[in-house]
Amino acid sequence: MVACACYIDSNLYSYFEDVNDSKKLTLKKREEIFKRINELGVLYGVGYASAEEIGRYNILQATFLAMRRAAKKFYSIPGAVALVDGPHRITDFPLRQEAVIDGDAKSLNIAAASIIAKVCRDRYMDILDKLYPGYGFAGHKGYGTPKHLQALEKLGPCPQHRKTFAPVRKFFKPTLFP
Repeated sequence: MVACACYIDSNLYSYFEDVNDSKKLTLKKREEIFKRINELGVLYGVGYASAEEIGRYNILQATFLAMRRAAKKFYSIPGAVALVDGPHRITDFPLRQEAVIDGDAKSLNIAAASIIAKVCRDRYMDILDKLYPGYGFAGHKGYGTPKHLQALEKLGPCPQHRKTFAPVRKFFKPTLFP
């Protein structure tokens, strides 16, 4: 799980007129915008939650954990407000926050954060592809595609697979003790 908190100062908005929901952009366009974000010194933080944390807490709580980690550098900014993409507010979060449904389409900062998170996640998947060849991590970027599920059947799970994900869970025998 990868999350990002991002703040683009209003005097930089004109540099980001092409920013949109990360899912609507090509890989090349996301990389181009990510480079521009870094060149212009946009303030952002990236947070991760591991497969183990997702299994321990559930996907929503692990998402909140990644969001809290991403936003840490904003905690000391007086008056900072977090715009959270989606219907949920982050639990145990020190900043004032607003849930924004369809936030990628409504907020430049949310859209930019989604691009940063997706670029970071894709790069991480490329690394996993080299560490754990055969699963096709670089191709499917963490989604359970038919090709990935075939590799899982053939190779079994690697340490990066979530034990709570149904196709992986069957590889682990239930125990009475964690």
